[in-house]
Amino acid sequence: MAEALAEGGTKGAATTVGTRPSPGVFEQLSTVADAVLYEGYLLYPYRRSSTKNRVRWQFGVLFPRDWVEADGPVLPGVSGSADSWYQQTECLLRICQPDSARVRVRVRYLQMQRKQVEEAGRPVESLHSDDGTVHLTFDEALPRECEVEAPLDELLQGARTVEVGAAAGEDVEPLPEGSGRVVRSREEIRAETTLTAERLSEDLCRIRVRTANTAPAPRPGTARDEALRRALIATHTLVGGDGVEFVSLIDPPADLHAPVRACRNEFTFPVLGGEAGDTGRVLLSAPIILPDHPQVAPESPGDLHDAAEIDEILTLRTMLLTDEEKREARATDPRAAAILDRVDTMPQEVFERLHGAVRSLTPAAPTAPAGHLLTPVTPTAPADHPLTPVTPTASAGQPLTPLTPTASADRPAWWQEGADDGLSPTTDTVLVDGVRLGGGSRVRLRPRGRGADAQDMFLAGRTAEVAAVFHDVDGSVHLAVTLDDDPAAELNNWYGRFHYFRPDELEPLEPAGSPDEPSAPAPAAAPARHTSDSETPAAEAE
Repeated sequence: MAEALAEGGTKGAATTVGTRPSPGVFEQLSTVADAVLYEGYLLYPYRRSSTKNRVRWQFGVLFPRDWVEADGPVLPGVSGSADSWYQQTECLLRICQPDSARVRVRVRYLQMQRKQVEEAGRPVESLHSDDGTVHLTFDEALPRECEVEAPLDELLQGARTVEVGAAAGEDVEPLPEGSGRVVRSREEIRAETTLTAERLSEDLCRIRVRTANTAPAPRPGTARDEALRRALIATHTLVGGDGVEFVSLIDPPADLHAPVRACRNEFTFPVLGGEAGDTGRVLLSAPIILPDHPQVAPESPGDLHDAAEIDEILTLRTMLLTDEEKREARATDPRAAAILDRVDTMPQEVFERLHGAVRSLTPAAPTAPAGHLLTPVTPTAPADHPLTPVTPTASAGQPLTPLTPTASADRPAWWQEGADDGLSPTTDTVLVDGVRLGGGSRVRLRPRGRGADAQDMFLAGRTAEVAAVFHDVDGSVHLAVTLDDDPAAELNNWYGRFHYFRPDELEPLEPAGSPDEPSAPAPAAAPARHTSDSETPAAEAE
């Protein structure tokens, strides 16, 4: 790698993946990282004419700074759906082998490529060639990867900056019988990544990876679609190393809560990679909030570019596209054509696997944290179908273990007709710390420290109103809530879009509280300094 001295460290060109064997530690994340790279790239029904495919590139987009800040500075936060000119990851690593510790970083993104169809030398929106093939003008994208590696000792002495841009280019594809041609053009991407390290203790360091678009801004008033030609799209970062181990920012050890909260992640958020239970050998910092150890279901036969959708449903709907719709989708983008080919030729046994899978037959019983008293749910029931509640007991001085409400012996199993008789989400209640919670109750959100959903952690300390009490088929209970400070709370309540929490994740507000009470972290929370949404939310309490 050719390098030149720069103030505060070194600067050079990044090593592009493919020029040398890439470390295997990143390969275990390749499927998940590719899903992040192409999330929302092209959505069902995969046609250019579909409205949802006319507004694209929503995650991890880094524009030239002067363009994106034309109306004012960007506001830092972990949300990667906000346009920015930079992306910053901060994480903690433990030094396991001081003499040989190294850090590896791989920056990945998409470079937009304009596919322009031309007929007789002039640009057109579509063209039918003599062989019946349809060609459509559309924006494609090419994946780019750049990598930098440095000894940890060198990073502790000074930052290292590398160029991670991509060259401009043009490819011309003549169409059969001279009917026209397809011109694919790309503008130059200028960007750099700076890698720094800060020692916090003898065996603990904070690593910062900051990627910025350094390209000159397009002319004032340039539309977003045009500015995207100089942008990094779906930008995300893999961080690994030798002789080091990364710390979970979602579920950190108790002694690292303070340094975790001090980490500032802006327009991205890092999570541990690999299988659950693995040591922290690698991080994925993505513009889409993920849990630690994210995985793509092994039953999924390929990417549909919409990870929030159910594969089976999306596959069925794609199968049912008309022949005309499929012709347009194939002409829109090669990745759309690949999806159609996979769906149309999918073996029956592969399709059947999409219906579902059993991961575990032994659900873990929930336990209450010390000092958090729970009493079983008390559902209402018609007179001819009584329920027998379980009475909890506990040794003196010991907290009660939450119990699942048990129906009488003649109550049908959950899959049988009548299983829901006697349950009413809007009127059922559950006792938490001696307070009965149900529809209309006001609570403060306390997501549990271990195993909480990553997005729930960002709601810690906020106040909310309970909308309903729900029972699932495993006998667990969840309360549906709407946030007090959500401007769309009334609308969400109207069409049933809620946040769901277990009873032991809620703190009753006693007395019921005033509707004007601000939605802010409770005073009892750890002394976090919530100066910015980009600061890492650590577990508040176990």
